[in-house]
Amino acid sequence: MKKAFTMIELVFVIVVVGILSYMVASSFTRNPLREAADQLVSHIRYTQHLAMMDDKFDVNDATWYRKRWQIRFSTAGGVESYAIMSDINSDGNPNASVGGIIEVAKDPLNSIQYLIGTPTTSFFNNTKPEFMNKKLDLTSTYGVTRITVVGGGTGSTANRILFDSLGRPYRGDTNALNAGVIASPADRIAITPITVTLTDSNLNTMVITIDPETGYTHI
Repeated sequence: MKKAFTMIELVFVIVVVGILSYMVASSFTRNPLREAADQLVSHIRYTQHLAMMDDKFDVNDATWYRKRWQIRFSTAGGVESYAIMSDINSDGNPNASVGGIIEVAKDPLNSIQYLIGTPTTSFFNNTKPEFMNKKLDLTSTYGVTRITVVGGGTGSTANRILFDSLGRPYRGDTNALNAGVIASPADRIAITPITVTLTDSNLNTMVITIDPETGYTHI
């Protein structure tokens, strides 16, 4: 004789299936703020990698250390974005040509694009979007409304983080005209953790920490 499901067993199965469905659906729910943080951590580590592979020391250049690879955060027109750059001419901007050299790093995942999110020059602008990586425009892509950089113990309030050839983080301005500019090779080296906080329109936050000395970056 065949046995049928009892009502209790059927309800139990439905409840279990419901719980499993919820868990699976939750795992696929998009979290743009976390995506932005994961991307930024990857790019901070890439900036550190560039600095370690491309030592800017030049015995004939008294301000060679300002050219170190850095990640520069900016707010332009209400857009929170960043660029990975080497400030060759010490003007603080990610320029398209300084003596024929592009200051912005190439995107290793796309040979055409550069690691910059918002327009700055006629080369990196909305008329040539193929050169820009819109993922670095955190407002348009991930809904980030504010990027806050604090810490380091350097006394600088610059929204940029540099790395030396040992991978150590610095916090200071490379624009020679601004207060808080890095004034010597050892100036502005981080002695406390640097934190980068991403905030969205609902005031949710995601905090990224860059440890001093090692430059280890984590959420």
